[in-house]
Amino acid sequence: MLETTSLRYAYPGQEVIAFPDLNFDKGQHGLILGQSGSGKTTLLHLLGGLLTPRQGAVTVNGVNISALPASRLDQFRGRNIGIIFQRAHFIGSLSVGENLILAQHLAGLKPDWDRVAELLGRLNLSHKIKSAPDQLSIGEQQRVAIARAIINHPSVILADEPTSALDDHNAMDVIHLLEEQAASVQATLLVVTHDSRLKNKFPLQIQL
Repeated sequence: MLETTSLRYAYPGQEVIAFPDLNFDKGQHGLILGQSGSGKTTLLHLLGGLLTPRQGAVTVNGVNISALPASRLDQFRGRNIGIIFQRAHFIGSLSVGENLILAQHLAGLKPDWDRVAELLGRLNLSHKIKSAPDQLSIGEQQRVAIARAIINHPSVILADEPTSALDDHNAMDVIHLLEEQAASVQATLLVVTHDSRLKNKFPLQIQL
């Protein structure tokens, strides 16, 4: 489902970062732990095809995404990989619903307003479908980001520090929501974090 082999990356002028080989099955949930500077976000960007490795391969559903040309990679990522960043990035001039439709469009899929309505309803955000992103609370933006990540039924969901700015109660709510929504589309879920509160939530852990 999601596999890495001999993965290496280096930013200009910096030392090469070597990552452990990973192998996650369909629907498996895991935690990637490490302190700041350990390469957690770099690894997530490699897994999501946002960075190209200096060496090695990232394989999703049997496809080596590291070898795909940019045009094919964008569409493959849109259909197979959902990414939730630390800070939600939306198109401010589009409504919540339109931002979700855009995710479908970028993946080469037809607009499906029924799917948008279904997801927003599941996340208790139906009343925000026509709202602008900047009219949402931080918690609502997180839920919309989760909706955008799973709207195309991805095989893999990657979450970057989703609880770093949250108190204990809200952190657990977000993790529960992520696990629940990943299970709803039978996706592999990887949470990248340095938040020690999450250690008891994920039996499968990789330490960087």
